[in-house]
Amino acid sequence: MGDKNLFEKLGGKPAVETTVDKFYDRVLKDERINHFFTNTDMKKQRNHQKAFLTYAFGGMKTYNGRNMRAAHEKLVKEKGLNDSHFDAVVENLADTLKSLGIADDLIQQVAAVAETIRGDVLGK
Repeated sequence: MGDKNLFEKLGGKPAVETTVDKFYDRVLKDERINHFFTNTDMKKQRNHQKAFLTYAFGGMKTYNGRNMRAAHEKLVKEKGLNDSHFDAVVENLADTLKSLGIADDLIQQVAAVAETIRGDVLGK
């Protein structure tokens, strides 16, 4: 596995697709953060997230979606998106990966990738 990137280690496209679908099933049940998705087209959201995670984990060289700061700016300003919400998202992602049998070291790598965008997502 030494030469594989995180995307490949996680299982590639099928794994990212399954992870995102199960992740949003969790998020939509999580009262700490589900209100952020009340008026969201979840099919579109899932597709954006699949593309972003594929890119973030090394499965694509470019990402054509909005940058994280622009994509979350309204949520920060109007709905108070903050660190506790970001933590809940990371927790849900980790729990999803764990439920899919992903090894703890890979989950830690995923969490480390998430941490690299915390400042942009929260407009810091």
